[in-house]
Amino acid sequence: MGEANLKQKLSDDLKQAMRSGDTLKRNAIRMLMAAIKNAEIARQAKLEDSDILGVIAKEVRQRRESIEAFKQGNRQDLVDKEEAELAILQGYLPQQLTRDEIVEAVRKVIAEVEATGPGDKGKVMPRLMAQLKGRADGREINEVVSELLSA
Repeated sequence: MGEANLKQKLSDDLKQAMRSGDTLKRNAIRMLMAAIKNAEIARQAKLEDSDILGVIAKEVRQRRESIEAFKQGNRQDLVDKEEAELAILQGYLPQQLTRDEIVEAVRKVIAEVEATGPGDKGKVMPRLMAQLKGRADGREINEVVSELLSA
């Protein structure tokens, strides 16, 4: 995937949502495109698809946190809105890895860098985060690494 394949897809989907009157999808994509634009401004460079996946993953994480907060505040209306946006955003991420697949990837990297204990987490994490970007949640990767390095 070259530069802007994902951006082009977002742009096409936005036009489609506008034509079909799908305001929820239109708003979710607009928010996402704004987040991508802000990331490009901050970096002063165009984002590659892999970087865009990182932005999408961050937006997904924010929706999940909002859903938890709104559930605690008994705001089902806002929970529903955030869940609907979450579903739209997740449609742009690659298939998410299962915990078993994450464990397998972590074991492989631990073997590659010859990590022996919790002190080697710094060697393992950057490699995994790059490898699994957009396909697994950073917190879950971190948990698995901690578990396996402590064992």
